[in-house]
Amino acid sequence: MSEPTRPSSPPPATCKVVLAGTVANKLMLEVKGSLATLGRKPLLVGFLANTDPAAKMYADWTGKTCEDNGFAFELRTLDKDNLEAAILGANVDPAIDGIIIYFPVFGTMQDSYLQQLTVPTKDVEGLSHRYLFNMYQNRRFLDAAKTQKSLLPCTPLAVIKILEHVGVYNPILPYGNRLFGRTITIVNRSEIVGRPLAALLANDGADVWSVDITGVQKFTRGEGIKRTMHHVHDVDDKLEDVVPRSDVVITGVPSKNYKFPVNLLKSGAVCINFSSEKNFDPEVKEKASIYVPAIGKVTITILLRNILRLIENRKAAEAAGEAPADPAGPEGVAQT
Repeated sequence: MSEPTRPSSPPPATCKVVLAGTVANKLMLEVKGSLATLGRKPLLVGFLANTDPAAKMYADWTGKTCEDNGFAFELRTLDKDNLEAAILGANVDPAIDGIIIYFPVFGTMQDSYLQQLTVPTKDVEGLSHRYLFNMYQNRRFLDAAKTQKSLLPCTPLAVIKILEHVGVYNPILPYGNRLFGRTITIVNRSEIVGRPLAALLANDGADVWSVDITGVQKFTRGEGIKRTMHHVHDVDDKLEDVVPRSDVVITGVPSKNYKFPVNLLKSGAVCINFSSEKNFDPEVKEKASIYVPAIGKVTITILLRNILRLIENRKAAEAAGEAPADPAGPEGVAQT
């Protein structure tokens, strides 16, 4: 008598889906430890001078996360013509630890001016020229004694923390070189996220293919990562050329109509989406080894971490007897 036929088991899952909350919870332990040492509620002030629903949603989310985790948050809604004076006032208010502006405001180059108006010692998003200069130059501290760490923009840093969490960074290698040997493609070259992220990853040793509608650029520290900072080269390669060589693919295309061509993926690639839209179809899990569908919770945790970093930097500057930053407006290029 033949044995009864047993139902076949499904094949083992080959793709691990990593949710942003898992990474954020780990980082939040660090934040809460620093907060307990501080012994008070830091105050973050947000300025909302537009009617963009996405900006309001982000502001509300910021406020809830702050209040849930021991930070004070105050949202100031105002007319855009009054925003400049409000930022300058917040710069000199000793009760305020950090400032965030919800863009767009004018939707023109004036927004870039407003972005630089926050004094660096209160710029929680790390978008001041002082921080951007250090980021692109691969300078990681604000002072020669290396007691004050330079801030990094929240979303690019969130991606880095996720890559560290999933093991793309190699902890055996020296700090600053831990992406040596990795090849990464980023589909987005915005000035807010895509370009800074490419620079940061290349500065850490990766060869980075930066892709947008104008073409492909390569960010690299060169053969053997001998350069101290990344260099950028225009290349003739296309998306279909660089993706099959990439260990990691990161997307940030803000369009419901965009879907990444998963057939191009190298088997076992790590895939991360930082767009508010779903850039990857579910089929990505048939090719990727790790898939991170969104990063928002990590980004907001980095924001809280940056507030504490600003406070620590101010204390270090005071202990070193440094002159305080000009409270009326942004400083010039950092001397490091």
